[in-house]
Amino acid sequence: MDIFDLLKNKMYPADAKAGPVEYIIVGLGNPDSKYQNTRHNAGFLAIDRIAEKSGCSVDRMKYKALTGTVTIADKRVLLMKPQTYMNNSGEAVQEAMSFYKVPMEKVLVIFDDISLDVGKMRIRRKGSDGGHNGIKSIIQLCGSDNFPRVKVGVGKKPHPAYDLADWVLSRFTDQERTDLSPVFDNSWETAQLFLKGQLDKAMNQFNS
Repeated sequence: MDIFDLLKNKMYPADAKAGPVEYIIVGLGNPDSKYQNTRHNAGFLAIDRIAEKSGCSVDRMKYKALTGTVTIADKRVLLMKPQTYMNNSGEAVQEAMSFYKVPMEKVLVIFDDISLDVGKMRIRRKGSDGGHNGIKSIIQLCGSDNFPRVKVGVGKKPHPAYDLADWVLSRFTDQERTDLSPVFDNSWETAQLFLKGQLDKAMNQFNS
C-alpha cells in the first residue's frame, strides 16, 4: 500500500460507504463522572464493550447522546449512550429514531435490572417498563413498548429497607466487575444476532 492508498483510506474510510443507519443500539446510564461504574450504568458499560468489539468510538455528541456509527453483521448501526440522565433517556432515543426513521422494533435497549443477580442477563422482545425510569421515558416519548431489550443483572438490594436509589447508584465491586464481563461479551453476541434477525436464538442461548 503506497502513500496515496493510505491517504485515500484516511479521507474515505470503508465504513463511511456503508449507507444510512438502519438500527440503533442504546445503553442506558447517567453521564456524570460520579456515576461511572455504578449499577445504573450497566447499559453504558455494555455499549462500551460492543464499541470495543466492533472497533467503534462512541464519542460524538448527537441527538443528546454520545454516539458512534459502525457496520455490524452487514447492518449500519448507531450506538448510543444518552446524556440526558436516566429519567429522560427517551429524549435521545426519540430524536435519533426520528432523524433516521428507524422503527421501534429495530431499536435494541440495554439496561440494568435489580431483579437479576450480577452475572445474569435476560433478553425480551418487548414489555412494560418494569419500574425502570429509563425504559419508562423511552416508552412514553417513543409511543411504544414494542422494542427488544437486554436486561443486565446488577443484583438485588442487600435488604428490603435499603434505599433503591442508593443501591442502583452504588459501584460494582471488583468481583462483580469480573462476573459482569461475560455478560457484556454476551451483549455483543446478542447485538449481532439481533441484527441478523435471530433474537430468538439469543434468547435461547443467553437468558438466565
